[in-house]
Amino acid sequence: MKRIFICFFIITFSLFCKAQINPPQQLSDTIHTTEVPQKDIVDVLHRILHKKNNADTVRAGKKFNWSFIPAAGYTLQTGFAGVVSGNIGFYQQGAKDQKISNISTSFTYSQYKQIIFPLYSNIWTKGNKINIISDFKYLSYPSEIYGLGGKRISIEANSNTAYTVNFEYVKLHQSVMFKILKNFYAGGGIFYDQFWNIKVTDSLGKRISHLLTRDLQSSERASGIAVKALFDNRINQINPQNGEYISLTYRPNFTFMGSQTNWSSLQIDARKYIRFPASSENVLAFWGFAWLNTSKNAPPYLMLPSTGWDDQNNIGRGYIQSRFRGRNMYYYENEYRFAITRNGLLGGVVFANVQSFSADLSDEYKKLLLGYGLGVRIKLNKHSNTNLCVDYGFGKDNSHGFFVNIGEVF
Repeated sequence: MKRIFICFFIITFSLFCKAQINPPQQLSDTIHTTEVPQKDIVDVLHRILHKKNNADTVRAGKKFNWSFIPAAGYTLQTGFAGVVSGNIGFYQQGAKDQKISNISTSFTYSQYKQIIFPLYSNIWTKGNKINIISDFKYLSYPSEIYGLGGKRISIEANSNTAYTVNFEYVKLHQSVMFKILKNFYAGGGIFYDQFWNIKVTDSLGKRISHLLTRDLQSSERASGIAVKALFDNRINQINPQNGEYISLTYRPNFTFMGSQTNWSSLQIDARKYIRFPASSENVLAFWGFAWLNTSKNAPPYLMLPSTGWDDQNNIGRGYIQSRFRGRNMYYYENEYRFAITRNGLLGGVVFANVQSFSADLSDEYKKLLLGYGLGVRIKLNKHSNTNLCVDYGFGKDNSHGFFVNIGEVF
């Protein structure tokens, strides 16, 4: 896969977006205090087409706000790509401080013949008593992989050289969390990951090919349980305006459950959001993340902690996915989100991050690896406060490119 240095994203037909119901008044996390009427891309298109917008009609029952977006884009990992994305935000009526549930999916086919098909849902029952999290994904994924061979291979195949690797991948993570105290949850789930048809597709000499296959097998599989604890006092997880989020996930994998080897990992994810200035809609966001191997046995190579391989594939803006990898990963990011237009249609962000890994593959990876950038926000749905996020990030060694999300990066 070639490096990408320019990109343009968004040919979008959000006429298909429809906000069915206003959010409840207790959801202060999504209600704008400004007297200026809020607008989204649906309002703009209705105005252009001189159509009456009935999206603000209040109806009985559950509250649903959804967006459907056909788009074309160009990113570091995919090259040119066609994307169809859908997002639904909804809540249970009649419960105080009810959190907004979210279901999102997309289908991507890229210039590099990649197929990307995720399905993610974060469901809150009435009164926020139970949190049900589903994280499913299928990839057919020719992509660049760095770090193959690590210190065991000579300069012929050093850890900063990219190799094109093709594989298929399925991710099935299902968790259920139960309310223990206000905003505090505990529970667990079943996690299954499998890579297969793994092949190094670059034209390499026999020696290099042999050395690389020492790290990559033809398939990798992990299966086990997840033990989870969560504190989350945010109302809207799609676009948090204030509050805190702390998640701990301990994952032991067992051969008796189908895993290739016994190994375990721990993920610690902490986030905080502050309105700054306090009287504004602007938000200062903090994100800390640690991904640690907690067993003597290391995970299979493609399941090692790596840039852009967190659950939402958002860690490390400024670098291509898989750029760095190791047994342990540490990450920190700050982002400042601000309004550009008073009606909420356009916003902007500036961000900076740093990542570091254990030195298993390269001494260079344990250094502080900096990334930074800026981006724009386009309001897709003013009721669920869902944004289209288009960011341009920069990293070391002339790494830079576009990064696109529906909903905030964290």
